[in-house]
Amino acid sequence: MVVRKILHVDLDAFFCSVEEKLNPGLQGKAFIVGGTPDGRGVVASASYEARKFGVRSAMPTAQALRRCPELIIVRSRHGAYGEHSDLVMDLLRQAAPVVEQISIDEAFLDVSDDPISGEAIARRLQSEIQSRHALPTSWGVATSKLVAKIATEIGKPRGLIVVPPGSEASFLAPLPVNMLWGVGPKTQQRLAQIGVVRIGDLAAMEPERMHAVFGERGPELAARATGTDDSPVVAQREARSLSNETTFARDVADEDRLRETLRSLSEEVGRRLRRSELAGRTVRIKLRWPDFKTLTRQARLKQPTDQDGEIFNAAWELFGGVWRGGRPVRLLGVGVSELGPKLRQLGMFDRSWEHDERLLDAIDAIRAKYGPRAVRRAGSLEHGHDHERDERGDQDPEDPALPPPARG
Repeated sequence: MVVRKILHVDLDAFFCSVEEKLNPGLQGKAFIVGGTPDGRGVVASASYEARKFGVRSAMPTAQALRRCPELIIVRSRHGAYGEHSDLVMDLLRQAAPVVEQISIDEAFLDVSDDPISGEAIARRLQSEIQSRHALPTSWGVATSKLVAKIATEIGKPRGLIVVPPGSEASFLAPLPVNMLWGVGPKTQQRLAQIGVVRIGDLAAMEPERMHAVFGERGPELAARATGTDDSPVVAQREARSLSNETTFARDVADEDRLRETLRSLSEEVGRRLRRSELAGRTVRIKLRWPDFKTLTRQARLKQPTDQDGEIFNAAWELFGGVWRGGRPVRLLGVGVSELGPKLRQLGMFDRSWEHDERLLDAIDAIRAKYGPRAVRRAGSLEHGHDHERDERGDQDPEDPALPPPARG
């Protein structure tokens, strides 16, 4: 029987690490990537220097500043983070037969059939990611996804923790019970009331008591407490949709800025489609008002597309059907679904799309090499729109010649 070798990798303080790479002057500084304190800004990522002051992700920026008055605030650049994530994930897929990306900065690798030890593979990849892309990583090596991920958490930052086969239960026993999958704040509180604060306490509970406290979930939690987890590493599933959205630091009612944001979101979705060699037939928008009421609208195109302009035109028309001038918006999103291979019916006369594809391929190549803001639309320079626009802060496109959305 082959003993599984599962690796888990987490890019340490990923957004901050990318910012340090792009701006070495931030290294060793207490800083966050996130929104401004005078709006609804929150911390998306905190450097390890900032974490020493108790600053954490999802914390309001104003609260973070109270804890660390000298804190530096860096606006988010999601396009840059996506590009660096793609570089790392591509490297991992070249190194392992099965890679499951679970977020922009995390992945599982199954290297069970490789004669090289899991520790050696992880150490080589950790070094390679650092040398090639200047990004620090933490790794966990175990016989299951559950234990490998917990090992990564224990070793942060820049750690590499190996849990040998057969030692899973003893490794988990002294750890806080909330490190276990499926144990959230409410479950942790219930367990504390009966004296269960460590994973080992949970593993020692009698099956009858586990069932009495948790019902049908009891056996599953008991198995996890001993490190038992047979869930497979699954290669990236075929995407059903791709989307991108942004929450504004302050509600936005300005039509030009809303149009710019929709175009920026459309460009990011288009870039991701082209990178995945996919095209989609349905374009949808997501819109949230200041009172948190959220709506979506969608439209089906005549044929699948991966073109920024086609995605934006559809999104802009949908937006015009629900927005009235002067009404503030809290969140905007653009998505494309009904994904499949990039196929286009050939028109007898209209082949302008070929020029568009060549242009976008060139733009994608330039941005991949020099960053997401290396190529910008002329309108953004002519009208002075050369500053960060929203929480994403990664692009600033504008097409001043485009008419306003229909009001029908």
